[in-house]
Amino acid sequence: MSVSPNTRPVGQKPPFWRDRAKRALIFQLLLVAAVAAFLLYIVGNTQDNLSARGITTGFGFLGNTAGFGIVQSLIDYSSQSTYGRTFLVGLLNTLLVGGLGVVAATFIGFIVGIARLSPNWLLARLATAYIETFRNIPLLLQIFFWYYAVLRTLPSARDSLAFGEVIFLNVRGLYLPEPLFESGFGLIPATFIVAIIASIALVIWNRRRHEATGKRLPAYWISFALIFGLPLLVMFATGVPITWDVPELRGFNFRGGITVIPEFLALWLALSIYTASFIAEIVRSGIQAISHGQTEAAQALSLPRNLVLRLVVIPQALRVIIPPLTSQYLNLIKNSSLATAIGYPDLVSVFAGTTLNQTGQAIEVIAMTMAVYLTISLLVSMFMNWFNARVALVER
Repeated sequence: MSVSPNTRPVGQKPPFWRDRAKRALIFQLLLVAAVAAFLLYIVGNTQDNLSARGITTGFGFLGNTAGFGIVQSLIDYSSQSTYGRTFLVGLLNTLLVGGLGVVAATFIGFIVGIARLSPNWLLARLATAYIETFRNIPLLLQIFFWYYAVLRTLPSARDSLAFGEVIFLNVRGLYLPEPLFESGFGLIPATFIVAIIASIALVIWNRRRHEATGKRLPAYWISFALIFGLPLLVMFATGVPITWDVPELRGFNFRGGITVIPEFLALWLALSIYTASFIAEIVRSGIQAISHGQTEAAQALSLPRNLVLRLVVIPQALRVIIPPLTSQYLNLIKNSSLATAIGYPDLVSVFAGTTLNQTGQAIEVIAMTMAVYLTISLLVSMFMNWFNARVALVER
């Protein structure tokens, strides 16, 4: 019987070029070597270009004087501050607009999402019109609209829109009373923290009691009374250790109080309204993902509609809502970098913009800016993943 020359005796290992596992390993090693060589070339080429232009590398520039002012700063800052201080100012401004934007977008999104499922025809159509309008207009155009078409058309300081003679709105921004804390005020925030801890403990105890006995207290109303009522009692007991610095018109502008610049207002409104339109759709789809049998069973027990929504529908819908909601939070925070289009002093504007142009330290500045956004995104994702695991349905 003849044997084909391609036939391999039983038990004999194939050559390495015919072994799939070895070929895959060789290709992976070649790919890693190619990527490493490319990176080395990029690094070497960058160093040569920097040396040719006399640009030094490193982060020593952070200790140099910035020499420029910033219109909004949550910490002490002047033109004599360092570039490191500039980085902190931009970071805090980014966190401020991002954090307030997340809160506002979540609040608006949940309301509009629930309203879209309302049996009221007019309310449902208004919610649909809101969603279809704002989510289909580019965010940058919405920022321009709020800044140029709304806020920049407000009256001058002398003709400001007054609200109770303590809040004023004009083309230069929103002016609010500033609280000035006196001796004894420290007891109020301490009481507020104690009230929050007590409220959390009350809600947990009430939930366990309800599961064990079927009885429950109005824990949320009691918590509301504790969180807001107890600090008020302490405030009046200590003689109201708070005075208000009300803004006053002096000359051509207001002095005193808190100034909210129009750039912040435009960016915050645009980010909140734009992102809320996507959150509303997420909430709607999450609610509709719940079986109608759950709602019908709750109604059969004669539960009011608000309790059905709060105790039956929303807790189950959160399992569907939270994962895509996390993406919207991350998008809002990253979209805040569009602030440079209207001059809001966020991290990209004052650090990756003005600081980079003055120092020429492009690699260091861009690397720090990217690291900040990466860190914020990872922290938000970690928190939302933890919260998602808390509300996930546990199978028995």
